Amino acid sequence: MASSSCFIFAFFIAMSFSSMDIGLAARHLLQTTTPNLPGIPSFTNPTLPPLPSFPTLPQPQATVPPLPTIPAPTLPTLPSIPALPQGNVPPLPTIPSIPTTLPPLPTNIPNIPTIPQLKVPPLPSIPTFTIPTTMPSIPFLSPPPSTSTP
Repeated sequence: MASSSCFIFAFFIAMSFSSMDIGLAARHLLQTTTPNLPGIPSFTNPTLPPLPSFPTLPQPQATVPPLPTIPAPTLPTLPSIPALPQGNVPPLPTIPSIPTTLPPLPTNIPNIPTIPQLKVPPLPSIPTFTIPTTMPSIPFLSPPPSTSTP
């Protein structure tokens, strides 16, 4: 799961760097001249206090015994490998030679018959409709008379 999220993150970074704005900004930076920067001032080296001295630790007086010596084992001799029988190998077949010249092109090329042209009927015309551009007025009905007085 982590590898797929790393792949998606790397793909996102690659896509963001491949945008047109980044390419144009890089070209702009390459075409600009370096500005005149002020010089770097020199600083004096500060003096540091001396490091404190460390006490020496006592050395152990015990002696380490020498490593025991183990005699090297004797290995048995390897048996000799028998010689392989040498058989008669048949000779390789000969490869026929490939012609280096091309045959001549024919001089009498037959005519290609022409395809008869079909007459296509004209396309039918699409009827045009006029779309009204004004809204029709809607008649408003008068409300019924009220039975009570306010």
